[in-house]
Amino acid sequence: MHIAKPPGILELAHRVRQRDDVDGFDSAVRMLIDRKEIRSSGDYLHWDKLRRLTPPAGLSHHDWWLGIKWMRASSFSLLPLIDAAEDEHFCYGTPPAVLRLLHYVDRHCSGQIAMAEVVSDEQARRHYLVNSHMEEAIRSSQLEGATTTRRVAKEMLRSGREPTDRSELMILNNYRALEFIREGMGERLEPETVLELHRILTEGTLDDPTAAGRLQGPGDERVAVVDATDGSVIHKPPPAEQLPERLRALCDFANRDDEDFEGFMHPVVRAILLHFWLAYDHPFEDGNGRTARALFYWYMRTRGYWMVEYLSISRILREAPAQYSRAFLLTETDEGDTTYFLLHQLHTVKRAVEELHAYLRRKVSEIRDVERLIEGADGLNHRQLALLSDAIRRPEGTYTYQSHATSHRVTHETARNDLLRLHGRGLLRRRKIGRMHAYSAAADLPHAIERLGPPTPK
Repeated sequence: MHIAKPPGILELAHRVRQRDDVDGFDSAVRMLIDRKEIRSSGDYLHWDKLRRLTPPAGLSHHDWWLGIKWMRASSFSLLPLIDAAEDEHFCYGTPPAVLRLLHYVDRHCSGQIAMAEVVSDEQARRHYLVNSHMEEAIRSSQLEGATTTRRVAKEMLRSGREPTDRSELMILNNYRALEFIREGMGERLEPETVLELHRILTEGTLDDPTAAGRLQGPGDERVAVVDATDGSVIHKPPPAEQLPERLRALCDFANRDDEDFEGFMHPVVRAILLHFWLAYDHPFEDGNGRTARALFYWYMRTRGYWMVEYLSISRILREAPAQYSRAFLLTETDEGDTTYFLLHQLHTVKRAVEELHAYLRRKVSEIRDVERLIEGADGLNHRQLALLSDAIRRPEGTYTYQSHATSHRVTHETARNDLLRLHGRGLLRRRKIGRMHAYSAAADLPHAIERLGPPTPK
């Protein structure tokens, strides 16, 4: 993936000084930033794209870029993250596009959000949270090379069976890491916590088993990021000798109050920049992307953006992995301007929210269809309705006490009672696989539900 590196400010200044029609650099810059086309530029363009567009009348591409860069630089905020090669601070801006997306995330991912009725029940919310964690665990692992299909992976997670290969183990580890974020990480980040998170994510999946939960050291061959298409190096991370200090700085950045670091920093911005920082430092032999995305989820959750737990960011990233990589490269080639990465991730979150709402609307419709079918047959709880809805859509599906308990976060006994009741009313078939009971949809389940009468009095 080739991205043209923009000309630097000094090079642009030299071009201006060489021209005969301006009095000097300062007057040229003032002339440029007064141009309406520069002050009102909408898209956050990188030089790689801008150089291919037609510049505003009377401006060269270099004039146009100089005006844009000067406007951006006036509102940049510096970050404690330092470019290892240039020894310069990374920075970020909050142009209107960023502010609009932050407002969207604030409205849809935090506070008292009016959720669809399908997740208004606590048991239902548990079910959808489990499904969301499964989805993110699968997609995040697939983004990093896992080849197990979604169907097989969900069957493994629901049934509780042991993984059979490295891909399945990656997915199981990712699921356990999301549970660790929810229940074990706490609200402050320490280097030991990041190492433990990485250990959970990678245990049993690395060529060097000792690399799980360990920073790369001076004796290790430093892992570079290469282009998947031609094998060229697109990111050379900092030297291993710097990693302990850089990890400490990352944790300090995560633990700062929003007002601590040179004024207010929006918590969603901080969460995304934690993701970028870990991925940039690339401190581990493998699993850096998964760890970076997990840190994003952790920070968002600790700052009250609870809706993010129901989103699968990695599923969207996996649909366009080149755009994900490109967001990093745009930042690195343009003097550490992380605004490109901020915009990419904010758009990703927005799309994930929109798709979640569409999914919940679909689930509401499905549940209502099932409820209409079983009108008059009272006594079925939400877990049983959800299972029947799934069984209508997937007649080949198999349900066990373990998978039902895992999907809804209930005890084995509660799951057993749910399935036995459905079987007793002719809605599920039962067969034995070894010592385990497995259930599947009764023949012509919709009609079986239609024929269902009121429950037998106890």
